[in-house]
Amino acid sequence: MTTTVSAAITAEEADIQHRVDDLLAANPPGRTDRQAFLEAQFDAGLAWIAAPAGCGGLGLAPKLQRIVDTALAKAGAPVPDLARNIIGHGMAAPTIIAHGTPEQRARYLKPLFTSQEIWCQLFSEPGAGSDLAGLSTRAVRDGDEWIVNGQKVWTTLAHIARFGLLVARTDPDVPKHRGLTYFILDMQAEGVDVRPLRQLTGDAEFNEVYMNDVRVPDDLRLGGEGEGWRVSMTTLMNERVAIGGGRSKRGSGAIAQAVDVWKSTGCDDPVRRDHLMKLWVAAEVNRLTNLRAGQLARAGTPGPEGSVGKLAFAELNQAISELCVDLMGPEGQLYTDYESPRRESVGFFTGDPRYFFLRSRANSIEGGTSEVLRNILGERVLGLPGEPRTDKDLPWRDVPRS
Repeated sequence: MTTTVSAAITAEEADIQHRVDDLLAANPPGRTDRQAFLEAQFDAGLAWIAAPAGCGGLGLAPKLQRIVDTALAKAGAPVPDLARNIIGHGMAAPTIIAHGTPEQRARYLKPLFTSQEIWCQLFSEPGAGSDLAGLSTRAVRDGDEWIVNGQKVWTTLAHIARFGLLVARTDPDVPKHRGLTYFILDMQAEGVDVRPLRQLTGDAEFNEVYMNDVRVPDDLRLGGEGEGWRVSMTTLMNERVAIGGGRSKRGSGAIAQAVDVWKSTGCDDPVRRDHLMKLWVAAEVNRLTNLRAGQLARAGTPGPEGSVGKLAFAELNQAISELCVDLMGPEGQLYTDYESPRRESVGFFTGDPRYFFLRSRANSIEGGTSEVLRNILGERVLGLPGEPRTDKDLPWRDVPRS
């Protein structure tokens, strides 16, 4: 199975296409086990093409990933399970690539790519949501280990996760941003307790996670001691890109569901049609913004585009879902699937517009609230004065907490 090499493409593009041809020839889709194919793709450097060699990539421009994705899709090759491991692909992988040791990269990246190991994110706490740096989960050094105690909340898919991205306070005597350290947490370790949080939809994809004297080896630390805030910024900037969109097709996602509802209801109201088309244009603008943000993220430099995309994603989803249930009339109120089995994947669209309407309420909170994202855009993009921060230079232990 080969792909056509045009005379107009660069030598670099031709080399990638030949690598894809070799991958497909050695691992024919349909006759190769899914996990074996994904492992071979990783080993060939075609998982994340912008990643360094040995980390599933070739150290090339992220825009070249489209050559790989297009050729593999055309050949019917298996794809990673992003719905089950969006945190692994969207947040853990770029963080490990940017801050991990060679040993950590070698241990975690391949099973992450194949979704053999699922990841979750242990950031938010009951008293530290938007103010992540105010977190109180403690990690105390004990020889070559850290003893962790604390509680995390709203942890997506923690109940199926093998590993978690954990930020904990290791020095309470310095200002809050400087006393944090970042760890990989074994979710099967003794003392880790995962409890479900039931949502408005009836699902429990979110969880509370309690850590009681959990021992974390120091070789599971990502970055230096006290550098947790810097490492966290890599995760958060990539998170907003992952939630905001990704590599979606034109007219897909939420707006596709709205178009389906429009057709199924037989609506011919010109005002509502105009509303639908305005939302379609906004969705396309957001999709293109997310494509740019995704390219920067895969190059290791996620920027403000991720915050723009995530902010627009949340507000668009809510507006589109409202139009869907409005078009459905009284039927749009008849959601009854509150006893659904516990979800093992993240999906905003299940085919039921009523579920979509309820689930989209969380979009403006998860991955950074819309208010926080507006602050980021105002301060870092527009250069507006920052909000007063009276606790910025205080030792964390002296900062009032709720």
